[in-house]
Amino acid sequence: MADKSSASMNSAAEAVASTSADVPEQRDQVAAKLVDRFAIWSGVAGLVPIPVVDVLAVGGLQLQMLRRLSQIYGVDFSENRGKALIAALAGCMIPATSGMGAASALKAVPVINILAAGFIMPVLSAGATYAIGKAFVQHFESGGTLLDFNPPDYRDFVKAQKEMWESRTRGRSTGSTTATSSP
Repeated sequence: MADKSSASMNSAAEAVASTSADVPEQRDQVAAKLVDRFAIWSGVAGLVPIPVVDVLAVGGLQLQMLRRLSQIYGVDFSENRGKALIAALAGCMIPATSGMGAASALKAVPVINILAAGFIMPVLSAGATYAIGKAFVQHFESGGTLLDFNPPDYRDFVKAQKEMWESRTRGRSTGSTTATSSP
């Protein structure tokens, strides 16, 4: 089933990349939805109860997101270059990425593992993926490629995107409690 959905998503991304290249607004909307979707999937991957496997799953999702964004913007993709850039960009976000590693390691500690697996790791994973995706969207929109991407240039942008993701998730949680308390 995962192979079928992955194949259909690949063909859909290729179709979008070829049809939306002429319409920048449509391309930007598709890219934004893609980043949102991969952020959610990364949050789900953060729920994997096995330490280190969760971090690897999130990294794989981030690499796949970068591949699809490259398709949408017509940028040549190199898996090795993509891995290096994601690692370098994640390095610019040291508090978030070290938090992911620490949350992953806490899954091995009894009792604390429930907190790490259920709350901390999914939020950190989703926020980091969202920020990385938005940084690459901005870079590709400005005509950049994987070869000229410089992670330190995006440090402040990534921090702002991470804060935006956190405020979005806080807004959803307060909005859902408000909606349920209304008659």
